[in-house]
Amino acid sequence: MHKRSKNSVFGDQVSFAAPVVRNRRTSNRVARKMLALSAAAAQLLLLALGAHAQSSDTSMPPIPAWVQGASGAAAVPAISGSQLSSIPTASASPSLNAPGVLDGASVKGVTSADGTRKFDPSASAASSGVRAQPEPPTAFQRFVADSTGRMLPIFGQKLFTGSDNDSTYTPPQNIPAPSDYVIGVGDEIQLQVWGGVDGNMTVTVDRNGQINIPKVGAVTVAGARASELDGLLQRQIGRVYSNFKVNASLGRLRSVQVYVVGQARHPGAYTVSSLSTLVNALFASGGPGSNGSMRNIELRRGGKLVATLDLYDFITSGKADGDLHLLPGDVIVIPPAGPRVALTGAIDTPAIYELKSVNESLGQLLAYAGGASALTSTDKVIVESVSDPSASGPSRRVTERNLDEAGRASAVKDGDIITLQKINPGFVNAVTLRGNVASPLRYPFKPGMKLSDLLPEPDALLTPDYFKRKNVLVQFDRPTDRDGDSAGRDNQVQNLVDEPNWNYAVIERLDRKTLQTQLIPFNLGAVVHKTDPTADLTLQPGDVVTIFGKKDMRLPLADHTRIVRVDGEVRAAGVYQLQPGDTIQTVLRRAGGLTPQAYVYGTQFLREQTREAQTRNLQQAISRAEQQSGAKLAAAIANLPASSDSKALQDQMGKEQQAQLARLRSLKPDGRVSLELATDAHDIGDLPDLPLDNGDTIYVPPRPAFVTVVGAVDNENALIWKQGRTVSDALRVAGVQQDIAEVDSAFVLRADGSVFNHDSAHWMSSFDSTQLMPGDTVVVPEKVDPRSGMTKFIAGLKDWSQVLANFGLSAAAIEVFK
Repeated sequence: MHKRSKNSVFGDQVSFAAPVVRNRRTSNRVARKMLALSAAAAQLLLLALGAHAQSSDTSMPPIPAWVQGASGAAAVPAISGSQLSSIPTASASPSLNAPGVLDGASVKGVTSADGTRKFDPSASAASSGVRAQPEPPTAFQRFVADSTGRMLPIFGQKLFTGSDNDSTYTPPQNIPAPSDYVIGVGDEIQLQVWGGVDGNMTVTVDRNGQINIPKVGAVTVAGARASELDGLLQRQIGRVYSNFKVNASLGRLRSVQVYVVGQARHPGAYTVSSLSTLVNALFASGGPGSNGSMRNIELRRGGKLVATLDLYDFITSGKADGDLHLLPGDVIVIPPAGPRVALTGAIDTPAIYELKSVNESLGQLLAYAGGASALTSTDKVIVESVSDPSASGPSRRVTERNLDEAGRASAVKDGDIITLQKINPGFVNAVTLRGNVASPLRYPFKPGMKLSDLLPEPDALLTPDYFKRKNVLVQFDRPTDRDGDSAGRDNQVQNLVDEPNWNYAVIERLDRKTLQTQLIPFNLGAVVHKTDPTADLTLQPGDVVTIFGKKDMRLPLADHTRIVRVDGEVRAAGVYQLQPGDTIQTVLRRAGGLTPQAYVYGTQFLREQTREAQTRNLQQAISRAEQQSGAKLAAAIANLPASSDSKALQDQMGKEQQAQLARLRSLKPDGRVSLELATDAHDIGDLPDLPLDNGDTIYVPPRPAFVTVVGAVDNENALIWKQGRTVSDALRVAGVQQDIAEVDSAFVLRADGSVFNHDSAHWMSSFDSTQLMPGDTVVVPEKVDPRSGMTKFIAGLKDWSQVLANFGLSAAAIEVFK
């Protein structure tokens, strides 16, 4: 006798995971399991021999004979001995011996030591990185493409194929079983008993539909619903024990094998969860193929039709009336597609649609497509139909319908190509204002509407960009370089208003009879300022009024707003608007005249157009220098003897050449125009009466007290200016480096922007005796190494002074040539 404190279903030594055989009843259960395993092995042997053995093990049902040729589907062959390793053993894995299924490279799996291939149920072609080959277009798809120029997809097919990959469907796992779930062979039941008797155990429904509970015996549970399980076990255990409670829940559920045949994307045998439904199996198989029906999918059980599924209801509204739970041996038949029509044009979901019956209407077809959009015209629907093949004459005809009640109720038939038209984009009661205006919009037309109704005031011509530019906070910083040239010209005050062309605007009007466009010009200023009532034209529906800006066309100078900048030693430096005929002298007088410190001889006049031209010329000269210096350097290298010293010299010459070219590219012309002033200029009247242009800058510097000597000199520095000091005096003080200086090429960059050299001297005075002015710069270039290849560039420009004069470079650029 075994002592125990409470009654236990299992006894003293029974383990939940591994019960010990303790009595004859348990021994019998083990024996029955061994017999069941033997039966399963016998069945596999029979299958290997090609026989369809009938077995009570529903986890491996025989292939029903009536499947052969169902609905035109290919027959599933018997499993031969060489194919035994391909029997699917995992959920949602297609059998390799079934026709049309994925091959071994398309399904992720592993091969065991005995050669049996077991497939990973969580793997799919998409997850394994294998891209599915798209199915070729059907004959009807090609027919529609030839007619419309557009290859339309088959409606609903994307539900299963995703984008370009196989469906990433995962079979249902680890989800609660529904209350109406029918318990069957292979299901696992977790049993908990407490109260007068305690115990926990996990049992599996055997092939007889029973579970064995110690002390209670075999209890038949197959066929019971999950909601009935607690009551059933309470009654059965209550025959032996009393005063207890029972809680039974489902653990791991059985798998069932079903067959997907017919026009499936991947037909074959599939092992799926017992919770799977018809739709789940369709996802596992990739759904209907291009030629398969989505409207009439059949579920056959035991040779009888038990359900029909219309996937259009499932896709469009989520209804799945025929989506039954699957049982072992179920066969899903996907018949060939029924009649098909094409829907294209002004529709959000153009596609090939399948008709379920010959009586489906245009309205039902539009419902599948989500309905006609707001841009679809209801006045015209073009239908291209295929005539009766038995009829003589052309086989196609075109008809026209409306999307009214009668048109929606009209029937569509196999082969129709239905094209929905877009609405007319024209406005029936609008006039459009566009161009240089505050609010370019379409405005509703009112009878008697005039131009002044669109443009009631001048503010209507202020563009939104005006306020954006006006509201930007700018911190002006005005540093100056050592030449006194302003370095802050990038912060120029510009005209913020995109000024309209007050003299010309236009009405664009379409003549509905001739379909010709008429351009009716009018004076914008007269309309806005109400100076001429005849200019205020009456508008018509559909008119387009365009307002031009002054930038849109070349206007007389008097019609442009032009701005110049005046800096330096003037009474009121600032930005001034040019009036017709303004010159340097008139603008300086408008600025209040000059201060006592003004150095008129050094006045700088900068023009943007000149800067752009100087920049282009400099870049062209540098490009020529690069080509010429390259050829010169190659010739010099060719004449060098072959030695290690020559190689080092070649490298040095190449580096010097590239460095010189880089320095040349760094030069920035400033657009200065030499005013060629007299050295005694001291008043506004001594300046040239040069007409000004938009963007010009006038800078009057203070009188400097120095002259500068730069280049190949010992004392490169600023010298105090003295009355009567000549070029030779400055060179003597600075000290010329005779061994490297090119004295004959020395020149003076004068404060007025002009260049004076040996060639500029006349017979009455020499270059050396030329008197210097405050702000002048004496430049003594260094000799150029003829091996550098740059001599041809300099020779082409005659001398260094020519370089500065041609490209409008300041004395600061001298550093580049050193």
